Amino acid sequence: MIPSKQTAIAAGNAAIPPVPADTMQSYEGFRAVDRMSTAQRARWSGGMSPAALALALFDWSMHLAIAPGKQMELAFKAHEKSTRLLSCLMASAVDPATPPCIEALPGDYRFTGDDWNRPPFSLWSQAFLLQQQWWHNVTHGVPGVSPHHEDVVSFGARQALDVFSPSNHPLTNPEVIDKAVETAGMNFVRGLHNWFEDVGRLATKRPPVGTEDFVVGKDVAVTPGKVVHRNALIELIQYAPTTESVFAEPVLVVPAWIMKYYILDLSPHNSLIRYLVGKGHTVFCVSWRNPTAVDRDLDMDDYRRLGVMEALDAVNAIVPGSKVHATGYCLGGTLLSIAAAAMACRGDDRLASLTLLAAQTDFTEPGELALFIDDSQMHYLASMMWNRGFLSADQMAGAFQMLRSNDLVWSRRVREYLMGERAPMIDLMAWNADSTRMPYRMHTEYLQRLYLDNELAAGRFLVEGRPAALQNIRVPVFAVGTERDHVAPWRSVYKIHYLVDGDVSFVLTSGGHNAGIVSEPGRTRRRYRVGTRHRADLCLGADEWVRHAETRQGSWWVEWVEWLAARSGERVAPPSTMGTARRGYRPIDDAPGTYVLQR
Repeated sequence: MIPSKQTAIAAGNAAIPPVPADTMQSYEGFRAVDRMSTAQRARWSGGMSPAALALALFDWSMHLAIAPGKQMELAFKAHEKSTRLLSCLMASAVDPATPPCIEALPGDYRFTGDDWNRPPFSLWSQAFLLQQQWWHNVTHGVPGVSPHHEDVVSFGARQALDVFSPSNHPLTNPEVIDKAVETAGMNFVRGLHNWFEDVGRLATKRPPVGTEDFVVGKDVAVTPGKVVHRNALIELIQYAPTTESVFAEPVLVVPAWIMKYYILDLSPHNSLIRYLVGKGHTVFCVSWRNPTAVDRDLDMDDYRRLGVMEALDAVNAIVPGSKVHATGYCLGGTLLSIAAAAMACRGDDRLASLTLLAAQTDFTEPGELALFIDDSQMHYLASMMWNRGFLSADQMAGAFQMLRSNDLVWSRRVREYLMGERAPMIDLMAWNADSTRMPYRMHTEYLQRLYLDNELAAGRFLVEGRPAALQNIRVPVFAVGTERDHVAPWRSVYKIHYLVDGDVSFVLTSGGHNAGIVSEPGRTRRRYRVGTRHRADLCLGADEWVRHAETRQGSWWVEWVEWLAARSGERVAPPSTMGTARRGYRPIDDAPGTYVLQR
């Protein structure tokens, strides 16, 4: 009798002895050697994986080398652009009012101003822009190159080109030259002083100049309230009512753990939390603890349980019998989506609505941050975090600055070191300097499961053994995207339409990831688009939605508060005290608490 295939396999497996535990530990020792080696290399590479960069460069260069058609196209475009520049030069010699042969891209303000319209500066700026355009052609459209490697090579080319921009050098920047003439060179003296001051602060790990004018609890994060719950990961703040009556259903705000919560409670005039309280809402906000190396093993489920779910339990105890309007910002919105999906799967109906501010739930198009996230780069990041126990704030800040190097690096250096002028510090910039860390296990899991594997959108993200399916969310959703978001591109945020079956109100507002959200009423030139897809409506694509959405002037805060008011029940008398001692949530500290002060 011939044994079956399954029997043979089972017999073969039975003959294989189990691997001893000490052998498995020795294998883990090999992995530890790899991690330590990688972490050491990362110190010299700024956290970037040389292998990832080399693979991208090899992919692009090899495919370009075997693409004669692309090579001929680039040669033709080089000749065409040289001819355009020469023709413009000859025309401007005859008529100085000749318009430039190329305009800067939208958002590129390096060559604005009348000084850049006079020769030879006009020639240098146009030559640079033409060269920049040609290199875009060089790094894009090469047959056979993977999209990710194309993006990496293009990004690297832009970074290299920006070094040689005429705006970044004192002898080719007319504004710097004029400033030097005006001040008899004192701008360079002041610039050198600014540079020494910045280097000194960086070496001693002090915040940038001017941040001392924005003290947490004194100048920012000053909305009155009490810490009513504290655990190893969060403090929950309840804000004191300021109106004669409040809506029956409270609001719970979950900010991202990558930032201090008070971006939503900056100065009194631009505090979203103060604005909500002033409109009659009972507001609770999570303040995350700043993790250290001892917190290295905190994972995403710890953040869900100790963060979102414990906060929700506290809110339900303090405001019993009322559903909660949950609001999440950035990563906090992603975590809140996971928690809401898990609750829906278990029949937990404590949420009245879900608001997502610049928060992604589908990571197939995460924007330029994807440049720093692939399997090779992930190994580098994981090794760095494994070695230190966390991802430090300066490592994250470096990546964000590279994405907007013109705005955040070069323009600042020109202004402060060449022009000798300090930009005035504002509350949003001071908050940005007050950064946080992220624990090793949680951030590794977040990048792997969401960015690389996209488990949440695919329905594979498990919570307590069951998938957190966003399709089970039935409560109304209010989602906000920002037009110039480099962290959570608005088209990625818009994909919540494809993942939930309930009503979705979507707002696309002017501004970026932070300034677009901190957009208080009364600011000029603010606008937003808004549209609602009801459950029975057809789902539009992002670009089609833009064409149909209504454009309104002003702050989206007004739109959201009206949306909340229509869904928050009747108005009742405000609570006489903060927390509820009877249920174990007595006031512990005054807002803003202690976790937000941790360095």
